[in-house]
Amino acid sequence: MKYIVTGGAGFIGSHLVDKLLDDNHQVIILDNLSSGFEKNINPKAELVKIDVSDYNNSNKIVSLMQDADSVFHLAALASVQPSIDDPMRFEKNNSLATINILKCAVDAKVRRVIYSASSAAYGNATKMPLKETDSINPISPYAMQKYYGEVACKMFSQVYGIQTVSLRYFNIYGERQSMEGAYALVVGAFAKMRLNKRPLTITGDGEQRRDFTYVKDIVKANILASRSQLVGKGEVINIGNGNNVSVNDIARMIGGETTYVDPVIEPRETLADNALAKELLGWESSITLEDWIPKYKKDIGIN
Repeated sequence: MKYIVTGGAGFIGSHLVDKLLDDNHQVIILDNLSSGFEKNINPKAELVKIDVSDYNNSNKIVSLMQDADSVFHLAALASVQPSIDDPMRFEKNNSLATINILKCAVDAKVRRVIYSASSAAYGNATKMPLKETDSINPISPYAMQKYYGEVACKMFSQVYGIQTVSLRYFNIYGERQSMEGAYALVVGAFAKMRLNKRPLTITGDGEQRRDFTYVKDIVKANILASRSQLVGKGEVINIGNGNNVSVNDIARMIGGETTYVDPVIEPRETLADNALAKELLGWESSITLEDWIPKYKKDIGIN
């Protein structure tokens, strides 16, 4: 089977590409390498360096999608604070890219698009766990854009007849996670600080709680979403571990000194109700952050 993976040089996308290739599928990666890395790319995949947000590339994208069964759309700029600093850049790379990919998939007669959405769409909710039917309240341009992608996917299913499904990821960790820069998430950032013998910098009081989900469980959800006969009409499905830990908890797991700085705009808590994922995809998480971190520390040389 032939598959297209946008953002296939990134953290999540490269793991998905590896799994698809392991299952003997043909994979074409569409990536402009703005946040992904060539070192992540499996040599068995075909890499096409292209900006999927540029409408002028549409004809080429349609040609590449010919005879593909599904498109996994992961390409995005994925960080809250930088989206607040530069919302127009994020709008182009996130919203416009999603519309372009959906329209190209329609023109290429692709069967299904699996869209990488975000639990950031829930905003600063107070009722936990979060269900797909709960209110949406984005509190950053990134969250707004990822939610708009869900709306676009459902509309394209209704208007153009293409099958779509949106997966609302909760905080993702795992091998190849970024350890520095604007796109580093807390686990990788803390690990880098510890390796550099610097205090772990915690924003606010550190009691913010997050539902952390292993990257290979995210990959499993994508593949199940491409195959399930119970989805395809724009459904939105939480993909989260189903428990949460605080930033202070993570700092204790990584170990070392800590320092606290002013808070930033972010939800106070996330926690996934993953019942729908189990019902529609047959998906469950396989590992917790607490189980994974000791191995991670050993692998990267933290004593």
